[in-house]
Amino acid sequence: MSCRSRPSNCDSLCHSLARFAIQALTEAGHEVQIENLYEAEFSPSLTANERRSYYDPPFDSSAIQSQIERLLSAEALVLVFPTWWFGFPAILKGWFDRVWAPGIAYDHAIDLGPIKPRLHNLRRALAITSLGSPWWVDRLLLWQPVKRVLETALLGTCAPACQFEMLSLYKAERLSIKDVEIFCSRIQNRLAKWS
Repeated sequence: MSCRSRPSNCDSLCHSLARFAIQALTEAGHEVQIENLYEAEFSPSLTANERRSYYDPPFDSSAIQSQIERLLSAEALVLVFPTWWFGFPAILKGWFDRVWAPGIAYDHAIDLGPIKPRLHNLRRALAITSLGSPWWVDRLLLWQPVKRVLETALLGTCAPACQFEMLSLYKAERLSIKDVEIFCSRIQNRLAKWS
C-alpha cells in the first residue's frame, strides 16, 4: 500500500488520503461505500422547504434521500476533508446541515431542550483532515474547534455510543514525502483496529 505525497493536477492531498483509507479498509475486509460530495454535485445549501421543515415535521428529505439512507445504514464513518479557517469546507458543513437533520440524525425535544439521538447504528467514526497551520495553533490557541464540533455537537448528541477519533495532518503546504508516509501509517494503524 502506498500513499503519495504530491498530488497530480486533478488530485488533492485529501483525495490521496481518502484513497489510502479506502484501500486500508477494503484490505481489512470491510464493505466500503464512497460518498464524494463534489463528484455527486451535492448542494450544501438548505432548500427553503428543508429549512421550514426543521421545526415543522416531517423534515423534507426528498432531495437528499440517498445520502440519508447511507448515513442511517452506516456502522462506521470515515470523513476526509481539508480544514479551512479552522472549520469545515462549506460542502461538508452543508452535508451536516441537510443530512444530519431532525427526524434523521436526531429528534427535537418537545420543549426544544436537548435533542434526542437517532444514529444508534453508528459505532465508529474517524476524521482525517489536513491543516495549513502548525499543531500548536489548532490545539493550544483554538482548542481544536473542528474536533470539538464533531465529537461534542454532532456525534455526542446524534450518536453518543459512537467511538470517535481524529487524525490531523498539520503544515499541509510544507510536507515531505516522509511526513505523508508517517501520517498514512497512522491512518493504517487506526483503521487496523476496527473489527
